[in-house]
Amino acid sequence: MALAVEIGDRLADAASEWADQRMLDDDDALEQKLEQALLEVEHLASGTTEIEFELDDRTLHYAPSDELEALLEEQAERVDADPSAVLGLHLELFARTFLPEDSIQPGAGPGAPVDADDW
Repeated sequence: MALAVEIGDRLADAASEWADQRMLDDDDALEQKLEQALLEVEHLASGTTEIEFELDDRTLHYAPSDELEALLEEQAERVDADPSAVLGLHLELFARTFLPEDSIQPGAGPGAPVDADDW
């Protein structure tokens, strides 16, 4: 099954930020962010570490592995959605992966001191 997924604003914005950080043009950055997100999703479903996809403007064309296809179909059926929409949601979840300011800041984790003025 080949899927066509419209790229959401969250992913496009993350790609734009990625482009700024790495001095890339927006199209190259979007391809890199899509590759990262697709690899994360595909690896979780099938264990694969290689993917191929096409990007046409803001539409991703992707043929998922059999394992990911089955997972997307199962999830789509549960929520009465299209598998492309489900894949789009998964990609949005990984959109900001690898962006440095999204990492946990020092002293912000569990057990960090709490300032009484913040209450």
